[in-house]
Amino acid sequence: MLSQPLTAQWADNLDVPYVPTPQSVVDEMLSIAGVSEDDVLYDLGSGDGRIVITAAEEFGARAVGIDIDPARIAESRENAKVAGVEDRVRFIQQDLFDADIGEATVVTLYLLGSVNDRLRPKLLDELRPGTRVVSHAFDMGDWQPLETRSVGGSTIYLWEVPEKAGQSPERADNRSLPKESKSGSG
Repeated sequence: MLSQPLTAQWADNLDVPYVPTPQSVVDEMLSIAGVSEDDVLYDLGSGDGRIVITAAEEFGARAVGIDIDPARIAESRENAKVAGVEDRVRFIQQDLFDADIGEATVVTLYLLGSVNDRLRPKLLDELRPGTRVVSHAFDMGDWQPLETRSVGGSTIYLWEVPEKAGQSPERADNRSLPKESKSGSG
């Protein structure tokens, strides 16, 4: 897929440096979330687009990448073109805190713990119950993950947006999560 070296790039006025997610971690993030062709995945802080592109290319999902850096958006669009998935993906240059994420059934993150903490209320408010949230390397404070996995020295966390008071207990997409974990939780 994408073979760019894994080096951090920190642009001015960004909350998070750009550090590409290793492909093995991307694959495991999408696997732990049970991504399928029925999903709409949003990658917040999408960088070069590798999570979005892999979701479309390997799992058949529709996917949207949100990134504030215009260079990353241009790179993502070119990568999608090369991968031949332009019809299944979109890349939007926008602050992730301002993005409308309500259609997502899966949200992926590789941000920082402090950014995840600030983002958590938005996720819980705007996402439908049952939406899966997957983070590479950083947790969500006291929001306990349903599952954690380790791959290549990285930890991946999975949460599911809970029901809100007064809502039906049915999942928004009527799908169940994968039952097995490849590693212990914690």
